[in-house]
Amino acid sequence: MKSLLLIFVCLAQLLPLRAAEKSISTGSVLVLPVKGAVSEAQFFFLRRALKNAEAVAASAVVLDMDTPGGDLKATEKIVQMFSKSPIPAYTYVNANAGSAGALIALGTKKVFMAPVSAIGAAAPVAGSGQEIPETMNAKIVSYYSGYFRSVAQKNGYHPELVDGFMNLDKEVKIGDEVINPKGALLTLSAQEAVRDIGGKPLLASGIEADVASLVKTCGLSVDRIVRLEPSGFENLAQWITTLAPLFLLGGIMGAYLEFKAPGFGVAGILSAVCFLIFFGGHYIAGLTGLEMVALFVMGLLCILIEVIFFPGVFFLALGGALMVLAALFFSMADLYPAQPINFSFERLQIPMWNLSIAFVASAVGVALLARFLPSIPVFRSLFLSSSSPAGPSLSPVVTELGAAAKVSAGEAGVALSILRPSGRAQISEGVFDVMTNGEFLEAGTKIQVLAVNGQNIIVGRQVS
Repeated sequence: MKSLLLIFVCLAQLLPLRAAEKSISTGSVLVLPVKGAVSEAQFFFLRRALKNAEAVAASAVVLDMDTPGGDLKATEKIVQMFSKSPIPAYTYVNANAGSAGALIALGTKKVFMAPVSAIGAAAPVAGSGQEIPETMNAKIVSYYSGYFRSVAQKNGYHPELVDGFMNLDKEVKIGDEVINPKGALLTLSAQEAVRDIGGKPLLASGIEADVASLVKTCGLSVDRIVRLEPSGFENLAQWITTLAPLFLLGGIMGAYLEFKAPGFGVAGILSAVCFLIFFGGHYIAGLTGLEMVALFVMGLLCILIEVIFFPGVFFLALGGALMVLAALFFSMADLYPAQPINFSFERLQIPMWNLSIAFVASAVGVALLARFLPSIPVFRSLFLSSSSPAGPSLSPVVTELGAAAKVSAGEAGVALSILRPSGRAQISEGVFDVMTNGEFLEAGTKIQVLAVNGQNIIVGRQVS
């Protein structure tokens, strides 16, 4: 019980995360910095910001770019994300759009340059900055140059630029004009990028003094500009999403221990912290919004209501459990508010895999705990020492199937632990898991069996 209340309180602390990001609304122009190396963490920030933009129907997104390049896989994810979004994206090259930055710029609708700026030189290199072996480099260049030529053509750019950016071995011509000779990587200054070639700009739509000038040129409202910044926790979120099954396992096992061991508050704290880290990490990673947190909390409330006020009302607890399960699952699914819901295996395989690992591991863990934990003296004392009345040693807990059938309505007993409303009680010669009708009873209270519903033993305070 305590674990559910603690989880509820802790998850409520996620609400300020939304407030921490500047308020955006319909028609806002979001300015998103792309500074430093392009990485998975950068992708997490941009994904979270784009989903917020789609949720409120923002008018545009502007990438304020100053990057030397970075991870090619993260670059591909960023380009795919903006290519599929209905929110138009623009790039402002605020000094540098090197390597991966140049490829990301081609994935946006228009590119604008600062007066002193450059874009290009996107040849792939190893993570350490060294040259890639010739055969591997040829494969990478062949695939990604084809991919980004398609991206460039879709957005109305000269696709030949991609070969100039990525391939040393190709001469780049647009029409009859040689743009870049063989043996050199193409890098364009602001003035070169806006030059007219074949009736349209070589790359950039214009040179602008700042982002506000770009927004005005594009016919957007300067008064609606909202600049969002990374939270600083994106790198941590990368580890949290990777280790999601472990946090789910910790949350499930902690909740199980708290229910089975009244008074053992450490388990409840462990459960609450694990679920808080799980949802917080996936929020920062841009995978979930607060609606999944709200669904999770609603599920917990349904379970609480069933346990405290309506024990035995199976459908209420079942509904709560399904809400909790749905919240956990869709918190890991990469879905976008303004795009059609895609239930493809590729999109849902990570949630399915993570939940499967967590549930299988939890089932094994619960079986092991049920088998061995009661026999370990230190845990037995933790479970019962704070709530057991003084007196002779307790009888072993009856846990076998059909144990409730050994108890009849009207029998008297004594609460061995706090009943809130579930706990343990000694009835006749046995110790049983019992629950009240919502009343909380202290350890040592004399009780009486009110009813036996299946495996549930319902008790109340003994009437003198």
